[in-house]
Amino acid sequence: MIQNIGKNSFNNSYKDFRPEQQDCCLSFDDDKVYARYDEKNKALIFPNCDERNENSIYLFSLNEERYFLGESNEEEFEPFSMRELMTLDLKENKEIFIAFSAYHLYRWYETNKYCGRCGERMDHSKTERAMICPKCGNIVYPRINPAVIIGVKNGDQLLLTRYKNGYSHNALVAGFTEFGETLEETVAREVKEETGLHVKNIQYYKSQPWGIALDLLAGFYCEVDGDDTIRMDENELKYASWVKREDIELQPKRYSLTNEMMEHFKNGLE
Repeated sequence: MIQNIGKNSFNNSYKDFRPEQQDCCLSFDDDKVYARYDEKNKALIFPNCDERNENSIYLFSLNEERYFLGESNEEEFEPFSMRELMTLDLKENKEIFIAFSAYHLYRWYETNKYCGRCGERMDHSKTERAMICPKCGNIVYPRINPAVIIGVKNGDQLLLTRYKNGYSHNALVAGFTEFGETLEETVAREVKEETGLHVKNIQYYKSQPWGIALDLLAGFYCEVDGDDTIRMDENELKYASWVKREDIELQPKRYSLTNEMMEHFKNGLE
């Protein structure tokens, strides 16, 4: 999965660092990141900081390398250009994990320039990852959306879906946790809403940060309870079906918790 970065050490604690020339600077434009793509090694390389990045925001470090958030580049300088995050084909997870994690903070900073309580321009905290209103004292921390990924089992079959819009490959039932709701209650509700099925034996599998949507994903397996007739919500899905282990078609990229859960079921490891 995206966070499986081997022996690399990720440190997300906030420090009030200023960028230096050897540091990496990430810039975004919507869902694109400014980088160089190494075709031969299928690697993503980010530019170093320079005099244009003196106001960059410290993000995190990986091993001894520090990463900063810079402003979007109005001009592109070869060999760097804007690359769509979701189309990147990389050999290792490290670069995509860096890009997704930086994008998560980029989106948060972009939407919290002004105080949601009084409208004043927000300041950066010097001691923690937070934005502080100098007028009313409102403190805002990075937004993280809890969501669930659900592998619904029916004997040697798994419930596969495809979204009506957006991502076109196989997926699992998924959804966001609502207020006043446990993750297990989210599992039961989302399966019922999207497919009309009832479930039992809900068991936690694994979690995953998913910065491209500001999410923290929690994976669960469960079993269909009673009638296994699918009544698909056509507003959410264009496909929902029980699929035998050997017939499961995995996603083309191996970054996601969804793909790992499908793969584990396919191989009888769940």
